[in-house]
Amino acid sequence: MKALILSGGTGTRLRPLTYSNAKQLLPLANKPILFYIIEKIIKAGIREIGIIVGDTHEEVKKAVGDGERWGVKIDYIHQPRALGLAHAVKMAGEFLGDNDFVMILGDNVFNMDLHVLINNFYSNQANTTILLHRVDNPSQYGVAVVKGGCITELVEKPKEYISDLIITGVYVFDKSIFPAIEQTPPSDRGEYEITDAIQKQLQMGGKVTYELVRGWWKDTGKLEDMLEANRLILDELESEYTISDYPGSSISGKVVIGENVVIKDSIIQGPVHIDQDAEIINSCIGPYTSLGKRVKVEKCELDNCIVLNGTKLIGINKRISKSLIGKNVSIIGGINKIPLMSSFFVGDDSQIKL
Repeated sequence: MKALILSGGTGTRLRPLTYSNAKQLLPLANKPILFYIIEKIIKAGIREIGIIVGDTHEEVKKAVGDGERWGVKIDYIHQPRALGLAHAVKMAGEFLGDNDFVMILGDNVFNMDLHVLINNFYSNQANTTILLHRVDNPSQYGVAVVKGGCITELVEKPKEYISDLIITGVYVFDKSIFPAIEQTPPSDRGEYEITDAIQKQLQMGGKVTYELVRGWWKDTGKLEDMLEANRLILDELESEYTISDYPGSSISGKVVIGENVVIKDSIIQGPVHIDQDAEIINSCIGPYTSLGKRVKVEKCELDNCIVLNGTKLIGINKRISKSLIGKNVSIIGGINKIPLMSSFFVGDDSQIKL
């Protein structure tokens, strides 16, 4: 079995950050989203991984490499135009060959073991197995109708309610998906939809089974989803720090602190992840906050935030919350003493004076 990760999307819902960053490389608990997916695939015993890339291909290749750090082989398949998920699978045809394969969208994170989905696929002799998730408002997703352990119909963003089970973006396919794709016309938006291809697979006599999400799953395409995924991952941390290294400071809860971090006269309330060479002075950090490499925080309060590498937050009198702040940003506070809250969604290399 092989694996295919789709990492060609442009991340329009996370602009301005995705003007300068591949969305799949944005960090959760200071690790790129794409790395979590790769590690999940490796844990399932798969050693050959293909990554679909688009305009951000150079950035993705530089960050991920050839797989040597994980002991696997990673190939890159360039998709010049984003023409849909089924088109991406077709582009990967030479890499996949006749092998069964797992496919995961590059902005999906989840804590479920892939073995569950793969075992369903083989034990039921399925042509396709899809991970589904039950939601209250399914109208913005691809939706599955199920009966007797199998999927009987798939509809992309149905106008009327047909099911509360949405397609998460985690699949297992056999080679029969390729002739189904060949017979799938483009949708109204001009893309080759994987839901339409699987529906064609059903019409051709294919068997499509499903598993429900166990634990949690998040599509990290929006700010609020990024922050929630960060919280979920931080909740699973195991603390890593030596309390004697930070005199004059209070550290509690699940906290991971990297090398060469300076913490003076501050309160750290976990879960919190602080990457190497960060500096925290006279501040209160957490809970649910990730600070990247070389981040400097002085005279600030932060909670429920993701702050990327090299950013400086100094003298901000309002608590910063529910924020995603890009790389090398500088936010310098003013004289406002009212203890209100501020929220920021700031792209790389920005400067803000309050």
